[in-house]
Amino acid sequence: MSITVRNLSPIAGALAVALTSLSSTSVMAEEVQAEKSKIEAITVTATKRSQVIYEVPIAMSAFSGDDLDSQGISDITDVGKFVPNLNITGFSAGHNSSANPFIRGIGLQDHLITTDPGVSVYVDGVYLGRQVGQNWNLANIERIEVLRGPQGTLYGRNSIGGAINIITKQPDQDAVTKVSAEVGTRGRLKGSIFTNQAVTEDLAFNFNLGFNRRGGLGEFVNLPNAEYDVGENQEFHGRISVKYNASEDLRLVFTADANDGEGGTRPYTTLIDELPNGRLYQNGLRNSDTTVDPYDNATSTMETATVSNNANGISLTAEYDINPDFGTKFIFSKRSSEYKAGLDDDSTAAALDHYPERGSADQTSVELQLTGYLGDADFVTGVYWFNEEGSNRQDASEASFDGGPTKLELDQETTSRAIFVNVGVDVTDDLRISGGVRYTEDEKSASTNVFDPVGTIYSSRDWDEISWELAANYTFENGLNWYTTVQTGYQSGQYPARPYFLIGQFFGAGGFDNPEAAAIVRANNAFMASDNISAINYETGFKGQLTDDFSMSVAFFNTEYDDLPYQVNVVTDAGFDTNNLIVEQTSRGVEFESTYYVTDRFTLHSSFGFMDVDVEEQNGVKPVAPLTPEWTASISPSYEFELSSGATVNARMDISYRDDMYGEPSSDPRRMTQIDSRTTTNFDITYSPMNANWDISLYGRNIFDERYDDARLNTGDYILVIKSNDASEFGVRYKATF
Repeated sequence: MSITVRNLSPIAGALAVALTSLSSTSVMAEEVQAEKSKIEAITVTATKRSQVIYEVPIAMSAFSGDDLDSQGISDITDVGKFVPNLNITGFSAGHNSSANPFIRGIGLQDHLITTDPGVSVYVDGVYLGRQVGQNWNLANIERIEVLRGPQGTLYGRNSIGGAINIITKQPDQDAVTKVSAEVGTRGRLKGSIFTNQAVTEDLAFNFNLGFNRRGGLGEFVNLPNAEYDVGENQEFHGRISVKYNASEDLRLVFTADANDGEGGTRPYTTLIDELPNGRLYQNGLRNSDTTVDPYDNATSTMETATVSNNANGISLTAEYDINPDFGTKFIFSKRSSEYKAGLDDDSTAAALDHYPERGSADQTSVELQLTGYLGDADFVTGVYWFNEEGSNRQDASEASFDGGPTKLELDQETTSRAIFVNVGVDVTDDLRISGGVRYTEDEKSASTNVFDPVGTIYSSRDWDEISWELAANYTFENGLNWYTTVQTGYQSGQYPARPYFLIGQFFGAGGFDNPEAAAIVRANNAFMASDNISAINYETGFKGQLTDDFSMSVAFFNTEYDDLPYQVNVVTDAGFDTNNLIVEQTSRGVEFESTYYVTDRFTLHSSFGFMDVDVEEQNGVKPVAPLTPEWTASISPSYEFELSSGATVNARMDISYRDDMYGEPSSDPRRMTQIDSRTTTNFDITYSPMNANWDISLYGRNIFDERYDDARLNTGDYILVIKSNDASEFGVRYKATF
């Protein structure tokens, strides 16, 4: 559940407030309030400082690891059901391991190496450049922070829509081991172990190891030897972290993680009859050639039936206290990921359009921060470097378009450099003003080959931008915080993801009848990157604890985007073409979250989001933001019963709503890409014996079996309907702590 509170001791709460440089009087007031209150403010690092969440001048939600456990949330897609104006889809080449977050109308529909996410995901400060092939199992989690709106001055790769920070548990001196096991319907089998141990007073480690399996939703009706069912997946994942206190001033943390997953392609189907002028219909295919059940799959191509993903990474974080007022932090990371996936777009036994695909990416990042205090001011400054090399391949020996061989070779190297500074000043005990600036340079070198007669096309471009932020927050006597923020964001431009238009240009220049046709295409290189994206966000809001029983946050925002690329997919005579539609977009809306202790045992969490997105008209057509619902909401009541034996039973329900949206940048009903609204409901009932080290839970996810679409794409020849892999599931979960 996306809430902004967490149970801390009064001492921990006071320390968190002290870290925000409030006066001693304010700290004492917070301690007194903490002793009276049932709820306390979670400490976050959204601004790369330790701050109480109420005093961070941006809209954000926070989940503690305990919150995730109590809801049975085990992957990042479920997080997206409980944050206002956040929608997380899983569409990427039919893969089951992808997660595509959209915040306030900004996200990414594609996954190829030439695209960059509009919402960035960070793990312990390390930016994840790719969204396919990563480890999305939320094990060993301290907390998750979801920052909404452009994060232009503090984050490694500027995040124009928002950022999701995943913070894992650092090793410490507490000896603890936790095991959990889960068995449920739909073939659910899940187990994990986590242990934290101290080797010496200065050396500690923790590690977690897990396995997660879920059965499919359909069958490959024409592939009796398929290894997996449609939607089936299984994954092994592990992570180890070692912390060494080299001295009183120097702390080192080394982390390594890996995951290995495989399964059947995500459920999808194709609408053919709806486009009678389309190529599939004209070739004699009909909806009846697909499967009656859209969760089955009629492909006869084994290469598109199986998906796989794996990733691994290492990171080193070093923190050094120069003196009581100044400190440094160094973060180094290397990560690699790869996947195998693909779609049979005609969804029939005919080998007409099928695209087995492989991709890989390697990234290295370095960040050096200097933090400190100068009287009533505190600051964070630093430098950042990021490099990524990656590729995508569809081999002509496996992939086909219109029954003939097709290929895709796409490569890109990206280098990003930045320098930033952010300063906050406590003007009075109640008023804080902060601001920041960041200078970023990006370079990209890309190449593509979609047609051997044209050969490989090369291109490169660089961008630079200055981003800035101004913010103020004021604390009233009742503890309510008001904030206002003006912030800008930046993202480098993008190359076309599937540039099959180059084939059309070849034949437009005379094709095989003109020996110079290929040279003409290369000389008039249209494989070019777009201009950089820029954003400016105006936001104000209130957050805080109004009473001992009620906390809330509300945000009002207006964000303007320039040169924003929408991925547009069409089928031409040359192939499946993905190009960028460049738009101007304004997103405005309101977000609300609250926690209310109705009684000592009855708690109610809620969230609500409304957003209006206006996109500038393009050639007489007014686009819409894809995969962006106008309304989002959730409500989560929980009640704790105490039995005569002293045992407790905690029962909770989580209801999430996402409004209608469109699968592409068009609301034209004739294109049939509207995605219906959905409401999903989960429950969790946990029994905890008195003075025991274990508990057992009965859970239900999507208990009313709400089936919904993740995406819809109208290519002009057919409509590709990507189904959610979400379905009803009931089971039992056991947890023990030693």
